[in-house]
Amino acid sequence: MTQEPKPIPRGTVLVVDYGGQYTHLLARRFRELGVLSLVEPYYKVKQLDLRDYPAIVLSGDHGGAALASGEVEESAERILREALAPVLGVNYGHLLLAKVLGGGLSGGCSEYGRTRIKIVTRNELFSGWSSEEEVWMNHSECVSGLPPGGTVLAVSENGVLAAFKVVVNNRPIYGVQFHPEASHTSKGLVLLENFIELANLERKWRKELYYEQAIAELEKHAREGGVVVAAVSGGLDSTVSALLAKRVFGERLVPVFVNHGLFREGEVEEVLEVLKSVGLKPLFLDASERFLSRLEGVADCEARRAIIGEEFAKVFDEVMEELGARLFVQGTIYPDVVESGFTGAGKVKTHHNVAGLPAWFREKYTVVEPLKYLYKDEVRELARMLGLPEHFIYKHPFPGPGLAARVVGPFTRKKLEVCRKASAVVEKVLKKHGLYEKVWQAFAVVGDDTWVGVKGGARKQGFVVIVRVVESTDAMTADYAKLPYHVLDEISREITRSIDDVTMVTYAITTKPPSTIEPC
Repeated sequence: MTQEPKPIPRGTVLVVDYGGQYTHLLARRFRELGVLSLVEPYYKVKQLDLRDYPAIVLSGDHGGAALASGEVEESAERILREALAPVLGVNYGHLLLAKVLGGGLSGGCSEYGRTRIKIVTRNELFSGWSSEEEVWMNHSECVSGLPPGGTVLAVSENGVLAAFKVVVNNRPIYGVQFHPEASHTSKGLVLLENFIELANLERKWRKELYYEQAIAELEKHAREGGVVVAAVSGGLDSTVSALLAKRVFGERLVPVFVNHGLFREGEVEEVLEVLKSVGLKPLFLDASERFLSRLEGVADCEARRAIIGEEFAKVFDEVMEELGARLFVQGTIYPDVVESGFTGAGKVKTHHNVAGLPAWFREKYTVVEPLKYLYKDEVRELARMLGLPEHFIYKHPFPGPGLAARVVGPFTRKKLEVCRKASAVVEKVLKKHGLYEKVWQAFAVVGDDTWVGVKGGARKQGFVVIVRVVESTDAMTADYAKLPYHVLDEISREITRSIDDVTMVTYAITTKPPSTIEPC
């Protein structure tokens, strides 16, 4: 029997996904501003009654590659023809709207990261903006010809058309080349707030819905019976997922902590204590030799991630079989899903718990991911609701592949240990100066590059350690932290003093994009 579609709640903004890293981040920003949002892929537009939505946003950041698709253009044309609402095109949506409205596009105009734009025409969308502001760009194509009847609202410091407005069927159509949803666009939320006001959207979202939706995702499986296994690493995401699962499944839940040998210094012992303190006494498995022996000599990052994902699946398969479990809970969050290419976005890296989890495991077991549409700051809100301590909530994110994501080139245990010791120094110095909780992530990276040094009055060929410290709110964009020189100096001196195999320390200052936070 065909189910009747659920009615769309009044005041819901439709975010049309044209494939990109930022689509759900836009939806998240609307939630932050109190507005309900619904994300739908562009190919489902033809199935929607567009009159139901008081505001529509076209999102995506694939550049111009998908513009050749007829179905893509048809979806935008249908929105412009049938919708009664204001429309906002962001990045790819900006390019797409310009094209279907009769404008021109061109390549060779790349802009990445922080870029200044100038407001050339005062407009309600930019209310509250100064004449010049800093925004976050991520594009390789641009609008070279304004659509007929259009007005240029802003241009970038590089002469790129940064925003325009066209009126179609008596309602405004806006395009912005930059990402207002990125935290590094200084007035991005102000722009989205202005769009909400223009569309007269109702404010019905509340942060308690994070909890209610996560619990609802778990309760779908409450009647399935039997043991439920939750993978816990001691990180925030997996801990929150396991605590939520415990509320639904009770004593049926078995938390499992696997030591893959790739944790930070002292972290295994710390994780066991933390999990016990929050009521999650885990089944502990030391599988470090299994992982390290398989990683030895593997240079390709994606190959390493696949190995880690496969080995995790094998370990948990053994546990699930022994316990007779069929439900598997893990702490996947949305940036993991996006970067793994599971949203239509281009794949950046294979997260071991998403694309790195073999298909056979997902076919054999039911994988439950109650946080998969949330960002880190939203998970932190959930953690507060669950009563977790603040020092734990602000523990720095740690990649699923552990330090294997921070060893570049052929994997060796020697490089792993240098990376582990250097990362411990970085964290220790930041904590000493009260900076640890003020940054998003801080760590060291070790590759094959070496540098001739002088230690003890003798020549020493040692490793180059790259220190990476970034500021972010959601891991979708990031900027390097402007640490005081004396702090960088202390980090460098302590690493070279305490690790004999290091003769040079450098500091990474590239934003995301075009870089990522983790090197591998």
